[in-house]
Amino acid sequence: MSGVRILVGTRKGAFILTSDAKRERWNVDGPHFGGWEIYHLKGSPVDPDRLYASQSSAWFGQQIQRSNDGGKTWEAVGKDFVYDGVTGTHQWYDGTPHPWEFKRVWHIEPSLTDPDLVYAGVEDAALFRSSDGGQSWQELPGLRGHGSGSSWMPGAGGMCLHTILLDPRNAQRMYVAISAAGAFRSDDAGKSWRPINRGLHSQYIPNPTAEVGHCVHRLAMHRTRPEVLFMQKHWDVMRSDDAGDSWHEVSGNLPTDFGFVIDVHAHEPETIYVVPIKSDSEHFPPDGKLRVYRSKRGGNEWEALTNGLPQSDCYVNVLRDAMAVDTLDPCGVYFGTTGGQVYVSANAGDNWSAAVRDLPPVLSVEVQTLS
Repeated sequence: MSGVRILVGTRKGAFILTSDAKRERWNVDGPHFGGWEIYHLKGSPVDPDRLYASQSSAWFGQQIQRSNDGGKTWEAVGKDFVYDGVTGTHQWYDGTPHPWEFKRVWHIEPSLTDPDLVYAGVEDAALFRSSDGGQSWQELPGLRGHGSGSSWMPGAGGMCLHTILLDPRNAQRMYVAISAAGAFRSDDAGKSWRPINRGLHSQYIPNPTAEVGHCVHRLAMHRTRPEVLFMQKHWDVMRSDDAGDSWHEVSGNLPTDFGFVIDVHAHEPETIYVVPIKSDSEHFPPDGKLRVYRSKRGGNEWEALTNGLPQSDCYVNVLRDAMAVDTLDPCGVYFGTTGGQVYVSANAGDNWSAAVRDLPPVLSVEVQTLS
């Protein structure tokens, strides 16, 4: 019988939640790495037992952890990240100079075909690749070498490379998003990159329609239509039907078009989900009502999903990596909050319940469908 595993990264450790296909009762395992920030936790699409975690501490630096048994045991990998041809160690940072230092790994993206191939997006914005299961990492320097780096600026959370999308139909194509630089696409497996921000408009930068400089919060795609991209920007929900070559706004009737997360239904490529937040200065739901919004038409027309979610005095946030979907039928939708709740809908958003409450603030949510 199939089941589900939710991988939850929080400010004070990682938690693994498991359930059967009904998704009604959840076993909670954790915290793993208690007291550490776990910015992202993700499993391989090829090997469900292979998990990667980004473990970070202001005192001890950055470490990648790997599990080969579904999170039962872990081993530290990825001590060395090669950057500009120089190897820098980021484990157990002791204050001594290093050739290059970064604050944290924001996002880990395992390959769609090889459990030992994995990508990492870091702050300050750079993209790394490992072909040995995270043991060693090499920068893909073409991204920073694009030439627009001087106009990249940190968003409120830092200058982070937070989204990595791999095209399931074209192994040469991949996308990344950087706050605050914008979206970029590679058509040669990460060797070279170009910005894909035409159609974006950002009032808070010197040139509102610039090639780079936009604060993109999240990108999403459906596996059967990788040329169609959805974006939650600092303001505006956007859509591209040509692999990012051009974008148009689909915010429609949302109560606010500011937010962090966006995701796509597993079986319906035109069904997308967002969680609107009041503003860039007030990171909580409008009117204190936690509402997921769903569009079944690829944007513009949105409906509020509220059944089972708090509709008064709720002032949590939902961060950019904290929403995911499973591949069961009906599709399950999941998101975590800065209040420590992980909400689950086993029927594509129609009804919600809390799988767990009172965790540390949730930084990321990923889901594995298990057979």
